[in-house]
Amino acid sequence: MTEQVTIDADQVRARMEREGLNIFSRLPAVYAASRTQGRKFLDFAGGGLSIVEWRTLWDLVEAGPMTIRDIAAIQRADHSLLSRALPEMRKKGFVEMQRSSRDARQTIVQITPKGRAAFDQAAPVMAHRRAALRDVFTEEEIRDFAGFLDRLEQFLRIPVEQLVADKIAGKDPAK
Repeated sequence: MTEQVTIDADQVRARMEREGLNIFSRLPAVYAASRTQGRKFLDFAGGGLSIVEWRTLWDLVEAGPMTIRDIAAIQRADHSLLSRALPEMRKKGFVEMQRSSRDARQTIVQITPKGRAAFDQAAPVMAHRRAALRDVFTEEEIRDFAGFLDRLEQFLRIPVEQLVADKIAGKDPAK
């Protein structure tokens, strides 16, 4: 006969509390929640743009024509993500793309009037989203949070071999 397994609710609760401080496990959930909320804002009143489309149009409106590499750097996104999304944006008439006359390996992306109209439709609802965030966090807290993210990103870019070697040598990787 099988013995009945019991769940220790206190152990489960204690584990949940410890995981609440695990930045590595929290980030994917925060990222997913942000993307889901952004998509819902765009579906609600933003013309149904995807997050990538919205971000790309916003970047092009604010910075003007630029290379795919520039857009990827601004968005801190993978170049290949944009390389896959941009042909569809071109088919929708949102952007034009052409090879750079200075470097044929580079593609320059430019917003079209249809892309500008899509941006103009989505911009107010996405501005509302940013304003709602400022109801939760002050400007100073947002700057502090961005600073923490910069530090975390810097840490995450430290080569694993260096972190392991530093640990073995007893060094503090943050310094």
